[in-house]
Amino acid sequence: MKRAGTLRLLSDLNNFSGAARLRELLAGDPAVRVRCSPDGRHLLLLRPPGAPGPQLLVAVRGPGAELERAWPAGQPSPLDAFFLPWPARPALVLVWESGLAEVWGTGVGPGWRLLQSTELCTGGGARVVAVAAPRGRLVWCEERQAGAEGREGPPAVAFSHCVCVRTLEPIGEAGTNLGRTHILLHNCPRFGLLTSRKDLFLVPTATTWPGVGHILLIWSPSKGKVVVAAPCLGLSHSKSLNPGGGDPWDFRTLLRGLPGLLSPRQPLTVHTWAPTPQGLLWLDFRGTVSLVQRHGGTRTVGTLQEAPASLAGSAALGAFHGTLACVLGSTLELLDMGSGQLLERKVLSTDRVHLLEPPAPGMENEEELETRGGLRLLSAVGLFRVGWEAPQGLELPSAEDLVFEEACKYYQRRSLRGARLTPEELRQNSTFRAPQALASILQGHVSPSTLLTTLRAELRDYRGLEQLKAQLVAGDDEEAGWTELAEHEVARLLRTELMGDQLAQLNTVFQALPTAAWGAILRALQLQPDGNGRLRSQAPPDVWKKVLGVTTGGKEPPSGILPLFELLCRCLCRLEPRWLPPFVELAQQQGGPGWGSGGPGLPLYRRALEVLGEEGTRPEALELDLLLGSGRPKAVLQAVGQLVQKEEWERALEAGLALSPSSPLLRSEIFKLLLAEFARHRRLDAHLPLLCRLCPPDLAPAELLLLLRTHLPDELEPPAPFPEPGAEPPLTVGLLRALLEQTGTQGQPSGPVLSQYEDILWDPGTPPPTPPRGPMSALQASDHPDLEAWAPSGQGLCVTDTG
Repeated sequence: MKRAGTLRLLSDLNNFSGAARLRELLAGDPAVRVRCSPDGRHLLLLRPPGAPGPQLLVAVRGPGAELERAWPAGQPSPLDAFFLPWPARPALVLVWESGLAEVWGTGVGPGWRLLQSTELCTGGGARVVAVAAPRGRLVWCEERQAGAEGREGPPAVAFSHCVCVRTLEPIGEAGTNLGRTHILLHNCPRFGLLTSRKDLFLVPTATTWPGVGHILLIWSPSKGKVVVAAPCLGLSHSKSLNPGGGDPWDFRTLLRGLPGLLSPRQPLTVHTWAPTPQGLLWLDFRGTVSLVQRHGGTRTVGTLQEAPASLAGSAALGAFHGTLACVLGSTLELLDMGSGQLLERKVLSTDRVHLLEPPAPGMENEEELETRGGLRLLSAVGLFRVGWEAPQGLELPSAEDLVFEEACKYYQRRSLRGARLTPEELRQNSTFRAPQALASILQGHVSPSTLLTTLRAELRDYRGLEQLKAQLVAGDDEEAGWTELAEHEVARLLRTELMGDQLAQLNTVFQALPTAAWGAILRALQLQPDGNGRLRSQAPPDVWKKVLGVTTGGKEPPSGILPLFELLCRCLCRLEPRWLPPFVELAQQQGGPGWGSGGPGLPLYRRALEVLGEEGTRPEALELDLLLGSGRPKAVLQAVGQLVQKEEWERALEAGLALSPSSPLLRSEIFKLLLAEFARHRRLDAHLPLLCRLCPPDLAPAELLLLLRTHLPDELEPPAPFPEPGAEPPLTVGLLRALLEQTGTQGQPSGPVLSQYEDILWDPGTPPPTPPRGPMSALQASDHPDLEAWAPSGQGLCVTDTG
């Protein structure tokens, strides 16, 4: 039955951040370079040097921040950019022609940030002409002398390049480790660099010296060897090469030791290169597609219906399930890689199309698992999957038969009997109850496709674990393998009830690999910073209920085993302590009755404080932030009291002002606490405007003065007109006036005076006249009867004491 090629729309790009800019670059610039992250969630678009800004765009599907960079005219833009296959977090490396390399990544904080910057070229006048980022390494081709671009230059100038390599690995949440520079090849021509998951291909370019333009190299880092191949001659040679052990190769010496490679030949005329897991595909100007395999052998795959008109024409190559996909302009052709037969030809709506590499094994999400086995095609219209439609009318076994067949294989692998188990024996033997129960549930009710959809997550986990076990046994990239294993395990445990052994196992994973475990929690809770120092989450309530629950079944966890919330708080204290208070505040907003907040037991901020240690040994800054963010009156008052003891007056006042709209009683208590300090000393005088704003609006002047009188220091001696030198200045009426005016902001009373002090604030009259300073006659005094009380004694005026 003939297969039918399909183009299935996966996304219209609306679920990518910066979708408008993404469509603009895809539709407007035919020379834009597109790369996909190993997990398939991020797209990187890079314009060539000299293009208008923005030259770099990183868009993410789903939650996450995009990265957009523009370099002004006169400032060079990156030569190339690559995603790094780091499982803990997305990261990319930018490389400039000058040799500058920048590593960017994301962490708990918002957006992308620069992790490390370094110079690759150490010699003066050197420049980078090509770069690649195979797994765990950074490789570049470096021109050591200027003026080596001409094809007709002398051989000494044409062989002035070298290929260098440095290891590149992540460290913790925000660190990178760049190893020392090792020279892979020196005295070589200019090479282009292409990488697959296991190999690095060094291919000739248009400026490569014609005498060696027919030669390419294949470096296998895991095997420590290089294959030198001449496709047009049908020759290949393999040599041991170990630059990490200080064994660089001289390119000219290498070729002289390999007979037949330097036979006079024309350079390869290649329009497009494309690395694949099977080897290196290349398309020439006659429309022929060839495959250079990993061992150096070359074979023709097939010939396209159309040939590329010129080097400027767009073309893209890819392979999936023994099928070659070639996009040439606006035409998609599918060829059988075994026979070269044209299987299908489609005309697309645009000629600006990019074929994306499939996600790395073990890093696919559910969508990639469902569409696995095809290539992804990206254009301004959307993201599509290129694949084959399943044959119609294919008879599938029943769900019951599938259960017993798979159970038979499972039990057979673990059986010590020599006799072979059969599905019929499992059906009749009551010992094997699990497959019988599952078959009775599925029989006649659930189709195999629905069962596959239901069990997709479990099947993905089991498949990933099998791959990781094989990787760890082989000793290939053990650190990344253990990290990925920890993430899988945390994700699996979060789907359980977290009782007993599961909770203990989760504690063990967090102790051994905290960074990887927190990365899994980050994805499960869908945590994102909002730009204001707070966190937001889009996780469903069931997930938060599991996180905030203290115990399950009313049983206390064993000694040394922390519940999940306490475990996350301890992990955050180790990795990013500054994000602990925002995480606890978010948890308090998510909590429901009986979840660990708002129900019986300790509130969440108290549980987080217990993780920090005993009282008196906790970090003061974290403790204060947790208390202030708790929203509990006693906790907030405790925090304000600690701030008062530390004389952090401004922060104490701001804490009261922040809480005032929601709790006027708490505002009043904080005001009284700070008013007492204002009455005792003058260290709050500089913050009097904030204290006035904190004053409750319903506080009367009389109540204010009574509060001040309560906290004024006792006077052991009669007051002196001026304080002693070095003594604390007393409280003055001038300082009190601002507070008294604040208590009267509701307006002058229209009725009778409510307080004996309020008439002072609202008296519109003028002050009494100034008393005379010189002696006055009796006549003058009689002319001014109001001044009789001011007459000094002994000046002929009679003052009568009526007491």
